[in-house]
Amino acid sequence: MTEMPTTQDHLDIASIKDDIVILKNGGASMVIKTTAVNFDLLSEREQDAMIAAYGNLLNSLSFQTQVVIRSKRMDITEYLEWVDTKMEEQRNKKLKELTQKYKLFIKDLITKNDVLDKKFYVVLTYGQISLVGRNSPLSSFKQLFGVHEKRIHVDIDSILDKAKTNLYPKRDSLIKEFKRVGIKASQLSSKELLQLYYDIYNTETSRNQRIKLNSSDYTTPLVEPLILENKN
Repeated sequence: MTEMPTTQDHLDIASIKDDIVILKNGGASMVIKTTAVNFDLLSEREQDAMIAAYGNLLNSLSFQTQVVIRSKRMDITEYLEWVDTKMEEQRNKKLKELTQKYKLFIKDLITKNDVLDKKFYVVLTYGQISLVGRNSPLSSFKQLFGVHEKRIHVDIDSILDKAKTNLYPKRDSLIKEFKRVGIKASQLSSKELLQLYYDIYNTETSRNQRIKLNSSDYTTPLVEPLILENKN
């Protein structure tokens, strides 16, 4: 009897451990999130300084990097939860009503307008990579993994040790150079990586259903018994 392939069989990720993505091709990748700079708001002198600093950053690179820009509809769930908390804490009845109106205004604004949230990532890879063609709709996403079609036996702990040795110096150097340009950069944690890839693989679902990463998020058993035990 032929076994049906599972969802995991179609993923390029073997594991996410210690803030590093272990790939099924025997490689690994590290994702760094960066802030952005509104270049148009800078003065001419500041723009010239920014261009020079960015040029120095590029010239300082002695290793391969991948830049991924991802746009998605803004998710304000956590912000609305924060507003609800502040509203419950509010003792002034009038201010409480105003907070409620503000919440409804924000929800209406996001619903009626296509408000996009743009994220910037720099990906460092260890091991072999294979970049897909530019015309592929998944090209940017696949660069987040360092995808290679060949599947091999993956020794996660061994790859992780080698990836750390290879990627940590590159990460530290890159973050330092970004700081000189005025850009804040930080490595995504394992939890943030899980959230990122969940959003990528579940574009539609993630808009309405958030991934649960903590055991505290589950308040009831995932599977409840169909027949209760007879205690008599």
